[in-house]
Amino acid sequence: MLRIGLFLLTNLAVLVLAGIIFNLFGFEGILAANGVDLNLSGLLTLCAVFGFGGAFVSLLLSKTIARMTTRTQVITQPGTADEQWLVDTVRELSQKAGIGMPDVGIFPMQQANAFATGWNRNSALVAVSAGLLQRFNRDEARAVIGHEIGHVANGDMVTLALVQGVVNTFVMFFARLVGFFVDRVILKNEQGLGIGYYVTSIIMDILFGFLAMMVVAWFSRRREYRADAAGAGLTSRESMAGALMRIKQESEAGREQPLPSNMKAFGIYGNMGALFASHPPLEDRILALQNR
Repeated sequence: MLRIGLFLLTNLAVLVLAGIIFNLFGFEGILAANGVDLNLSGLLTLCAVFGFGGAFVSLLLSKTIARMTTRTQVITQPGTADEQWLVDTVRELSQKAGIGMPDVGIFPMQQANAFATGWNRNSALVAVSAGLLQRFNRDEARAVIGHEIGHVANGDMVTLALVQGVVNTFVMFFARLVGFFVDRVILKNEQGLGIGYYVTSIIMDILFGFLAMMVVAWFSRRREYRADAAGAGLTSRESMAGALMRIKQESEAGREQPLPSNMKAFGIYGNMGALFASHPPLEDRILALQNR
């Protein structure tokens, strides 16, 4: 869940910044072509450039931001038995999944969690929390790692970036249509593009951006079932279901600690509102595995 949340929030920030740059550098002039007429095809093209650009900037920055936000320490030379086991397990499962060896890290959190991120399936980062290594048995921890490697092998981050690029394009496009409507129809401005247009379009970028996150979160929930299936294939169905059950038990016992707000959707599980949840309920995931 850590993986998706950070990507979404980074993307939203990039999207808002792109909207400001879109305004400041005069790209909005295309709207004023032919008086009050809108050059819709030209506007859509510009929005696609900025929309996909924002999504792929978020993707390219995902490893760096994830390391910084979670304070992940990448293991360059294993110093403990746990670190050696973790590196060996990631190497084994990566080879089995047919991907390049990811960077391996541990982040200092007592909550049992893990994430994988990166722009390339052969240049990823897989990290687990200190709490997971301390409390989960080897089969459970191995299944969690298999789940995260499943995300990498399935190319989920690239696919998510493509989906986000499409969503971004239409967020920026419709935000500017609303801005144009407010400026010309409500405020009755007939002298180019006024302040009403610029303020409204930026506000709409933020509002539509949050609504778009619901669409991306829905897509992410579908991908979680595939990652669970991949984890079960790399380890075993029993181990994957057992790991999810262990996470559920810890959650019910109140052992989890809240993740930073910008990381809540990046881990193997998390609690968010239903419309913004990047992961299905643990009960549904366990049931899906048991019915495979």
